Amino acid sequence: MNPAPQTAKKIIANVEKVIIGKRQEIILSLVAYFCDGHILLEDVPGVAKTMLARALAASVGCKFKRLQCTPDLLPTDVTGASVFDPKTTEFSFRPGPIFAQIVLADEINRATPRTQAALLEAMAEGRVTVDGNTYELEKPFLVIATQNPVDHEGTFPLPEAQLDRFLIRLSLGYPSRDDELAMLDRLQRKHPIESLSAVVSAAELIECQQAIREVYVDDKVRSYILDIVRITREHLDVALGASPRASLALFRTSQALAAVRGHNFVMPDDVKRMAGPVLMHRLILKPESRLRRVTAAKVVEEILAAVPVPALPAAAAT
Repeated sequence: MNPAPQTAKKIIANVEKVIIGKRQEIILSLVAYFCDGHILLEDVPGVAKTMLARALAASVGCKFKRLQCTPDLLPTDVTGASVFDPKTTEFSFRPGPIFAQIVLADEINRATPRTQAALLEAMAEGRVTVDGNTYELEKPFLVIATQNPVDHEGTFPLPEAQLDRFLIRLSLGYPSRDDELAMLDRLQRKHPIESLSAVVSAAELIECQQAIREVYVDDKVRSYILDIVRITREHLDVALGASPRASLALFRTSQALAAVRGHNFVMPDDVKRMAGPVLMHRLILKPESRLRRVTAAKVVEEILAAVPVPALPAAAAT
């Protein structure tokens, strides 16, 4: 039996003690976590980007560290450095915050490109190299980065190579009036994040990461995924389409979403739901298209409308 649905329910219920009215975003965050991927939370200030990351970290029994990114943050502030010990007259390595299991890189676009690059090896390969020595990071390893797309002063936009390292990109958006009213009531005396405790262990997370790879994907759904990705490379408004890494990301996240929903097979609706979060930040639009106010979201929407949805045989659901 796949443990993902029950594990997801426990984490969602716990996170919703802090984050109100954002269940779909919480589910997508778990999808990335179950895929052993990383999350980019991009939205305006004050909509609980950091709080979602903290609540997710608090719900899992893993080591958590937070990096507040600023222009003066150095790569060694992320990875750690070798420090000379006068007592032993030798250098000893002091690990940085990247050696936690869940790392929150808050306002990542305020760090310089050199510091941003310090995260690349860790995100892509799960290890860190310092002074010629390579150190493996403890699993499960997750980077949650936040950034404000509105404030451009004093920021360094993430290059395409680094954006591609994030499995999904999410935006929380403003809460509804009822949700915001409930938030005022819940936060009147103290913040619920202060009393949030872990409901899932690291071992349970790793078990889910392994289990989602066994979710069945019919050949027609595999072709559907490839058709969507390949059309991004031919779209008239796109200068650079999604890479094969995006195909694999859409494949894995569709498996994870199906598992979280309690299914043992992937449906086309799972692929359609994950196409936006997986593909939008990977598409580079042509300058003339941006001038016409074409967005990556609109391109993905057009592609999903154009690609025929496969009809699965009854045997695919078994």
